[in-house]
Amino acid sequence: MGDLMSREIKKFDSNNLISYSLLNVVMDSMDECIVYVNTEGIIEMMSEAYCEFLNIKKEDAVGKHVTEVIENTRMHLVTQSGNKEIAQVQEIMGRKMIADRIPVYVDDKLVGAVGRVLFKDVNELTRLHNKINTMESKLNLYQEEFKNINKAKYNLNNIIGDSMIMLKLKNNIKKIARTNSNVLITGESGTGKELFAHAVHNESIRADMPFVSVNCGAIPYDLMESELFGYEKGAFTGAKKGGKIGKFKAADGGTIFLDEIAELPLKMQVKLLRVLQDHEIEKVGSNIKEKVNIRVIAATNKNIDELVKKGEFRLDLFYRLSVVNLKIPPLRDRNGDIRLLVNYLINKISNKEGIRVDGIKENALKSLETYEWPGNVRELENTIEQALNFLDNEKVIKLIHLPPRISGVKQSREVKDLKSVVEEAEKDALIQVLRTTDDNKTKTAKILGVSRTTLYEKMNKYGLS
Repeated sequence: MGDLMSREIKKFDSNNLISYSLLNVVMDSMDECIVYVNTEGIIEMMSEAYCEFLNIKKEDAVGKHVTEVIENTRMHLVTQSGNKEIAQVQEIMGRKMIADRIPVYVDDKLVGAVGRVLFKDVNELTRLHNKINTMESKLNLYQEEFKNINKAKYNLNNIIGDSMIMLKLKNNIKKIARTNSNVLITGESGTGKELFAHAVHNESIRADMPFVSVNCGAIPYDLMESELFGYEKGAFTGAKKGGKIGKFKAADGGTIFLDEIAELPLKMQVKLLRVLQDHEIEKVGSNIKEKVNIRVIAATNKNIDELVKKGEFRLDLFYRLSVVNLKIPPLRDRNGDIRLLVNYLINKISNKEGIRVDGIKENALKSLETYEWPGNVRELENTIEQALNFLDNEKVIKLIHLPPRISGVKQSREVKDLKSVVEEAEKDALIQVLRTTDDNKTKTAKILGVSRTTLYEKMNKYGLS
């Protein structure tokens, strides 16, 4: 061993000796099969991992010609040709391994070559290849599931109406879909603002990218920032182990729809403004900014101008959001569309419920056309569904099947059971209070004496969300 060290030390001056020793330490700590030979093919360095693989001692390898130590090697040939050999198959002890052989140059002079075993057995590569394929398949599956979840479901064909005001609105959607400008959709509750947001996305060049919908009024204030922007692991008590991606990052490349934008607290309005200005987000618990490429579509049934005057909504954020403004007309202003909508809704609901319906009587239709519809299309859909529930063996919707507030006819039929009575009363109470509070969920929940969570559960149950 002493002769070996003396022989090696002679090859290096005092300045290089430290570097040589450090390089040996690094090679051994990497736990990889690495060998270095000089231009004569003599082994000058070999990692402990390589020695273990070959079942030899390092002192028996260093100083010998590489062909005496490594079976079927080409290291000495690389030092002669100066050409690197990447991912070459080499058989050692009856096993086919894969290795790299790289020539080493100092000041443009060839001084040796480094060899590194990538895989000790070709089967390792096959297993890794199969593992990667499996991971790619799972990733593709998750990406497909993600796209299906975060996908705009509706397009222009789902917007029912051929009145002048609706035709103009559809034409405007086609125009604004060509750009990436932010859009603010305004309109009364029940006019179908989300439907129009879906249509804008599906008409745009982002149609194949995610469409992420967020109800700003349904997220608790203390969780809003983490829901929108995500959080790092350990950011707060109860945080998921690996952290969480936020809605904005999930929508990267596509569109994020911020429904009930007027419910956004002022603190979050400041953060949203920064995202719109800089196109960057910052996760909770992180100081690293991430770029996002998104189009923002916001919607509200509130009068934003009044909220700005009251100091409840930032003027600068309003300007950023309302680059393009889509105002959805209430149903009373598009009376000519009611017949189309009624027929569409009868087909939609009867197919869903498996009920045969042959149509609607003219006097019943006239009552629907003369009603003011404070709940707009949502109220019309609920009315048609309610009528279908009272058809029994009849196949045509009659005046008697409509609620008294619309038909003016006091219904003489008895309700089937107590549960139906309670549910109908509960639904009517929800509708009336929501109208009174201008769809303000916090005030509605307070008046009804329930939590916001319970309110949203009831609204979902009765199709009012």
